Amino acid sequence: MNLETTLSTIESQDNQWRARAKARLDQLTMPHWALGRLMDLAMDLAGITRSMQPPVKRRAVAVMAGDHGVADEGVSCYPKEVTAQMVYNFIAGGAGINALAQSSGTNVVVVDMGVATDLSELAKAGKIISKRVAPGTANMAAGPAMTLEQARRALEAGIEVAYELGPETDVFATGEMGIANTTPSSAIVSVLCGKPVAEVTGRGTGIDDAQHIHKVSVIERAISLNTPNASDPLDVLAKVGGFEIGGLAGLILGAASQRKPVVIDGFISTAAALIAHAFEPKTAEYMIAAHNSVECGHIAALAKLGKQPLLDLDFRLGEGTGAAVAMHLLDAAVSVLTRVATFEEASVSQATS
Repeated sequence: MNLETTLSTIESQDNQWRARAKARLDQLTMPHWALGRLMDLAMDLAGITRSMQPPVKRRAVAVMAGDHGVADEGVSCYPKEVTAQMVYNFIAGGAGINALAQSSGTNVVVVDMGVATDLSELAKAGKIISKRVAPGTANMAAGPAMTLEQARRALEAGIEVAYELGPETDVFATGEMGIANTTPSSAIVSVLCGKPVAEVTGRGTGIDDAQHIHKVSVIERAISLNTPNASDPLDVLAKVGGFEIGGLAGLILGAASQRKPVVIDGFISTAAALIAHAFEPKTAEYMIAAHNSVECGHIAALAKLGKQPLLDLDFRLGEGTGAAVAMHLLDAAVSVLTRVATFEEASVSQATS
């Protein structure tokens, strides 16, 4: 499905199903709304899935991988080779996302969006999905990160992944791997949120003060040179984005078009969510913000989306780890909606005032 067709099929949550869920939640055997945001989540899930028993058991986190030309500017503590090395770690089951996804019953799907290393043998063996646009983006500090055609391809590749996984997936989650990808993410957040670069640029993999100053200057140079148009998300993605960021934005669009929830992980994933939201604001109604990362730009990005994260655990790993942990809360929300008795069902007297 192409980008325009996907956008045309995205509808808002169903308010009738939200109302039905709220009516039940209002009558549960507890002080009114005593489980707070868990009940808010239950109402969201009912509205998203059009069901009083929202399906959430079949989960998949798409870990999209891509390299970045801007890594050559020295904005990360790690060399680009680590991107491919971590892909091998994912398929071997040895990464943080593997451990946390296993604990929440979430399937890990690795997608090559544009890793510099040739991963074709892994794709042929069925160990990863190949949606490779190119072997890494260009250096956005010296020109556009990609062409408009490549940006569209990345988005449509993400949509394809959403539809390929869709028949076996109730809940999607976003994950990523790409050395230096907090740099384009900070650029995207700066442009789409209208914030100064320094305000939304964090430490990424753990850079020191001098490296952080340099990273901010690199991003400022990239934005000044490329002048991304904040009203045109395709232009923003092409000029200062990444292939895996585009893929995740497409995944979010594809999930929304299928009326399925998508759990948004950390900073990079939320930058991708901003791109999806810029294409179609209704996509935010299908997003569940997993957590607030320690990256300083994450708060601004979540605010732009109108999202309050479920967790705040000082995570800064990415990979989809926060989303995997948040899956437990989806289970809890559905249990509250479907298993707690109402006052009438339990023959319990209600509050008198």
